[in-house]
Amino acid sequence: METIYADALEDALSLLQSELVARRNRFTPETLTWAQYDVLDVLRIEGALRPSVMSERLGVARPQLSKALRVLKDLGLVDQFPDEEDRRVQATTLSAHGKAFMERAALQRRDAAQRVASAMTLAEQALFAELCSKAVRGLQTEVNGND
Repeated sequence: METIYADALEDALSLLQSELVARRNRFTPETLTWAQYDVLDVLRIEGALRPSVMSERLGVARPQLSKALRVLKDLGLVDQFPDEEDRRVQATTLSAHGKAFMERAALQRRDAAQRVASAMTLAEQALFAELCSKAVRGLQTEVNGND
């Protein structure tokens, strides 16, 4: 789809991303990479996962995922244990420290949502939520289209 507002849309997405990253870095100073944070977030949402499932969900290569998991394990943010279906495979879950980290991140998200809401009417909030969901679906078409 073409747009006459491509530059404005790109600028808006860039500014939003920059602000969200800056807020996350202030609130969770553990200096995780995006890939490491994404691993924690998928574990928060889905619970214990095998590496093959995480790799698919995140759209990352297994070596990249293994490196992220190694760092997260060293930081005490994840625990690994033999998978129930295949004891040769290590499933990964959030550790207590990882859950606490993600709870702080959730507080930051709630604070950001409240700040955004305070700048919008109820109708604008609903529209913003709808448009964000639509934008995510648009961004995911590239990843899902390669399946």
